[in-house]
Amino acid sequence: MTDQPKDQPTAGQAKADPAVSVVGPGEGETIVLGTTQMRILEDGSNTGHRIGFAESVLAPHTPGPPQHRHAQHDEGFYVLSGMVRFTVGHQSYDATAGTLVMVPPGAPHTFANPGDEPAVMLSTFTPDLYVQYFRDLRDMISGGQQLTAQASIATMSRYATEPATDFAPRPEA
Repeated sequence: MTDQPKDQPTAGQAKADPAVSVVGPGEGETIVLGTTQMRILEDGSNTGHRIGFAESVLAPHTPGPPQHRHAQHDEGFYVLSGMVRFTVGHQSYDATAGTLVMVPPGAPHTFANPGDEPAVMLSTFTPDLYVQYFRDLRDMISGGQQLTAQASIATMSRYATEPATDFAPRPEA
């Protein structure tokens, strides 16, 4: 008789199917951060923390976070409706519905909705590291603290993210 690992099915035993996660319309964890409403669709708990998904609705004239860099995760943005302005370094891109923006670790970036209509986007975080950042911001706000650039930066630092100060907006002359 051979020794078989305990997590391997033996002959005649069916291996259990992995659990499938289904998040329907209106379901998921909702986080409100100022003028942005986020719905966490996958926080990593169903994917072995390999990926997280969120749907974000940016109200008109929503400024984005300070330009920043992630050291340990990729971030993807797929614009579902409206227009989102992505700033990467000194260059800006107006992304309309159907546009995918992928941000690898180390790339400076931010986003905003400068328009008059709401914008909706689906975001991915690989691995799921950054989902907790949004929860921390929510908890900070519910605890009475203001959502300032400095508070965002302090929270970012807990998730291998730092401000991209070399690409901070230049003062108007």
